[in-house]
Amino acid sequence: MKTLKIYYIDNNYINYLRKFDKRVAYNKTTTRPYVGVVYTFNSQTYFAPLSSPKPKHLTMNKNTPDIFKIKDGELGIVNINNMIPTPMSCLTEVLPLVKDKQYRKLIIEQTTYLNNHKRELLDKVNFFM
Repeated sequence: MKTLKIYYIDNNYINYLRKFDKRVAYNKTTTRPYVGVVYTFNSQTYFAPLSSPKPKHLTMNKNTPDIFKIKDGELGIVNINNMIPTPMSCLTEVLPLVKDKQYRKLIIEQTTYLNNHKRELLDKVNFFM
Protein backbone atom coordinates (compact mmCIF):
# COMPACT_ATOMS: atom_id res chain seq x y z
CA MET A 1 0.00 0.00 0.00
CA LYS A 2 1.39 3.39 -0.99
CA THR A 3 2.20 6.17 1.44
CA LEU A 4 -0.48 8.86 1.67
CA LYS A 5 0.60 12.44 1.07
CA ILE A 6 -1.14 15.79 1.27
CA TYR A 7 -1.35 17.80 -1.93
CA TYR A 8 -2.30 21.18 -3.31
CA ILE A 9 -4.64 20.89 -6.26
CA ASP A 10 -4.34 23.04 -9.34
CA ASN A 11 -6.83 25.92 -9.44
CA ASN A 12 -7.39 25.52 -13.18
CA TYR A 13 -8.40 21.91 -12.63
CA ILE A 14 -10.87 22.93 -9.90
CA ASN A 15 -12.38 25.50 -12.28
CA TYR A 16 -12.61 22.83 -14.99
CA LEU A 17 -14.45 20.42 -12.67
CA ARG A 18 -16.84 23.16 -11.55
CA LYS A 19 -18.11 23.40 -15.13
CA PHE A 20 -19.61 19.95 -14.60
CA ASP A 21 -20.33 19.94 -10.87
CA LYS A 22 -20.90 23.15 -8.89
CA ARG A 23 -20.48 21.23 -5.63
CA VAL A 24 -16.71 21.01 -6.20
CA ALA A 25 -15.29 23.48 -3.69
CA TYR A 26 -13.27 26.46 -4.84
CA ASN A 27 -9.69 26.73 -3.68
CA LYS A 28 -9.90 28.92 -0.57
CA THR A 29 -6.94 31.04 -1.63
CA THR A 30 -4.56 30.04 -4.37
CA THR A 31 -4.40 26.48 -3.05
CA ARG A 32 -6.51 24.05 -1.05
CA PRO A 33 -4.92 21.05 0.63
CA TYR A 34 -6.10 17.62 -0.46
CA VAL A 35 -5.08 14.29 0.91
CA GLY A 36 -4.12 11.79 -1.76
CA VAL A 37 -6.18 8.70 -1.14
CA VAL A 38 -4.26 5.74 -2.49
CA TYR A 39 -7.22 4.31 -4.31
CA THR A 40 -7.68 3.51 -7.96
CA PHE A 41 -11.05 2.67 -9.40
CA ASN A 42 -11.32 1.98 -13.15
CA SER A 43 -7.79 3.35 -13.62
CA GLN A 44 -8.74 6.68 -11.99
CA THR A 45 -7.05 8.14 -8.90
CA TYR A 46 -9.31 9.86 -6.37
CA PHE A 47 -8.43 12.46 -3.77
CA ALA A 48 -10.45 13.71 -0.83
CA PRO A 49 -10.18 17.23 0.63
CA LEU A 50 -9.07 17.83 4.19
CA SER A 51 -10.95 20.11 6.50
CA SER A 52 -8.69 21.88 8.97
CA PRO A 53 -9.30 21.25 12.69
CA LYS A 54 -12.50 22.79 14.06
CA PRO A 55 -14.21 22.33 17.44
CA LYS A 56 -17.19 20.60 15.77
CA HIS A 57 -14.90 17.80 14.53
CA LEU A 58 -14.35 16.67 18.11
CA THR A 59 -18.05 15.87 18.58
CA MET A 60 -18.79 14.40 15.13
CA ASN A 61 -19.64 10.71 15.10
CA LYS A 62 -16.59 8.78 13.86
CA ASN A 63 -18.90 6.16 12.35
CA THR A 64 -20.37 8.65 9.89
CA PRO A 65 -19.51 7.04 6.53
CA ASP A 66 -18.70 10.24 4.62
CA ILE A 67 -15.92 11.58 6.86
CA PHE A 68 -12.74 10.25 8.41
CA LYS A 69 -11.69 11.90 11.67
CA ILE A 70 -7.97 12.55 11.94
CA LYS A 71 -6.93 11.80 15.53
CA ASP A 72 -10.56 11.91 16.73
CA GLY A 73 -11.02 15.27 14.99
CA GLU A 74 -8.14 17.02 16.76
CA LEU A 75 -6.29 17.28 13.43
CA GLY A 76 -9.36 17.81 11.24
CA ILE A 77 -11.22 15.43 8.96
CA VAL A 78 -11.07 13.93 5.50
CA ASN A 79 -14.23 14.73 3.56
CA ILE A 80 -14.73 11.43 1.77
CA ASN A 81 -18.06 12.61 0.39
CA ASN A 82 -16.17 15.33 -1.52
CA MET A 83 -13.72 13.01 -3.29
CA ILE A 84 -12.94 14.02 -6.83
CA PRO A 85 -11.10 12.26 -9.63
CA THR A 86 -7.76 14.00 -10.07
CA PRO A 87 -4.84 13.30 -12.39
CA MET A 88 -1.46 13.35 -10.65
CA SER A 89 -0.35 16.09 -13.04
CA CYS A 90 -2.76 18.49 -11.27
CA LEU A 91 -1.26 17.89 -7.82
CA THR A 92 1.70 19.27 -5.94
CA GLU A 93 2.87 17.77 -2.67
CA VAL A 94 2.37 20.23 0.21
CA LEU A 95 5.12 19.30 2.67
CA PRO A 96 8.17 20.33 0.61
CA LEU A 97 6.62 23.77 0.06
CA VAL A 98 5.56 24.62 3.62
CA LYS A 99 7.77 27.18 5.36
CA ASP A 100 5.56 28.03 8.36
CA LYS A 101 6.70 25.82 11.26
CA GLN A 102 3.28 25.48 12.89
CA TYR A 103 1.54 24.57 9.63
CA ARG A 104 4.37 22.17 8.74
CA LYS A 105 3.93 20.46 12.12
CA LEU A 106 0.18 20.07 11.46
CA ILE A 107 0.77 18.60 7.98
CA ILE A 108 3.32 16.13 9.39
CA GLU A 109 0.94 15.10 12.19
CA GLN A 110 -1.97 14.68 9.76
CA THR A 111 0.14 12.68 7.29
CA THR A 112 1.54 10.45 10.03
CA TYR A 113 -1.90 9.73 11.46
CA LEU A 114 -3.40 9.02 8.05
CA ASN A 115 -0.60 6.61 7.17
CA ASN A 116 -0.91 4.84 10.52
CA HIS A 117 -4.67 4.44 9.92
CA LYS A 118 -4.85 4.11 6.15
CA ARG A 119 -6.64 0.74 6.26
CA GLU A 120 -9.57 2.33 8.16
CA LEU A 121 -9.56 5.31 5.77
CA LEU A 122 -9.52 3.10 2.69
CA ASP A 123 -12.32 0.94 4.12
CA LYS A 124 -14.46 4.08 4.35
CA VAL A 125 -13.46 5.14 0.85
CA ASN A 126 -14.39 1.70 -0.49
CA PHE A 127 -17.84 2.13 1.02
CA PHE A 128 -18.38 5.15 -1.26
CA MET A 129 -17.05 3.54 -4.43
